[in-house]
Amino acid sequence: MDGLFLQYRDPLVGFIVLFAIIFAVSFLTYTYGSYKEKKARREYRKLLKRFELGTLKDEDYVHLYTTYNLPFDSILLLASTFLHKGKYNKAISVYLSLLEHVEDRVKKEELLELLGTTYFKGGFLQRSKEIFLKILKFSPRNKKALHHLQLIFEKLKDFNEVNDVLNVLEELGQNVTQEKTYIKALQVLNDPIIPFDKKSQMLVELNTKDSLIEKLVVQFLLKYDKQYFWKNTHKFSLKNCEDILWEQPLESVNLDVVKNNKFLSEIYSAKGYINTVKQSDKFEFNVMIALSDRQDIAKTDLNFEYICSSCKALHPIYESRCPHCQSILTFITKPYLTKRHTYEENFSLQ
Repeated sequence: MDGLFLQYRDPLVGFIVLFAIIFAVSFLTYTYGSYKEKKARREYRKLLKRFELGTLKDEDYVHLYTTYNLPFDSILLLASTFLHKGKYNKAISVYLSLLEHVEDRVKKEELLELLGTTYFKGGFLQRSKEIFLKILKFSPRNKKALHHLQLIFEKLKDFNEVNDVLNVLEELGQNVTQEKTYIKALQVLNDPIIPFDKKSQMLVELNTKDSLIEKLVVQFLLKYDKQYFWKNTHKFSLKNCEDILWEQPLESVNLDVVKNNKFLSEIYSAKGYINTVKQSDKFEFNVMIALSDRQDIAKTDLNFEYICSSCKALHPIYESRCPHCQSILTFITKPYLTKRHTYEENFSLQ
């Protein structure tokens, strides 16, 4: 009896029993945890399946973040699909829903930036302005918010506010010299009080300081002050304005000036207004000149597309600010030959 009692008090037996208990508890814990994980994965896959079908709802994004601890960046990546599809209202709803649950200040600021940017892209300028002003209240050095405010004020033609924003960016170490010249040009162009002849002088003076705005100046002159332009063609790099010059009707072109300028002679010989040039170093002009000799010019035309030198995006029309990356006056003009479409062809009933 005493021997049996001693066996039960043997430390080795106690260790085995303790190990068995620990193993049993660990096994049960692992089994339960594995069950919960599998269940969570099933529910998560259901949500992903809904997402793939394009029916993921706003609350599902919050559910993924609050319940399944899906990383914040992953949630934003999922929500960004709405932006790529142009569904700005859906993206706005997602960001607003997430803002109610996010406590971290950095994440909240990122969400507000996304919300303000989406409002801007969707054309809700006033709401976008309010969001970025709110960001600047607790983060006054936020350059992204300042840049968007600059764009918003520019679209609203509130150029004094734009200059205030540019001054702040300059104090933060940003080089805004060209931006200031551009905004000054827009102020002149949009001022209803300044007479056209005075605008011409002011714009040419600005262009002398920074030729970045040259295309804006030439556009204005050929529309409102043609006489000034043809008297001062030597002040401009005309090759950078070939698309504007090409679109000019014959009655707007000073042929006396054209004949004394090699580039203008080439472009308007290609256009068919004169026939003083027989070839050009520019391929497209050369083709058009050759076609004019064969009387085939009526079937062919020259068109233009624009490539942003900053983001490399391609655009069918010229804009002073790239709608993709918001860079100013970065479009490079690319001519290409195309079939001329007559009025009869465009409206044929056949």
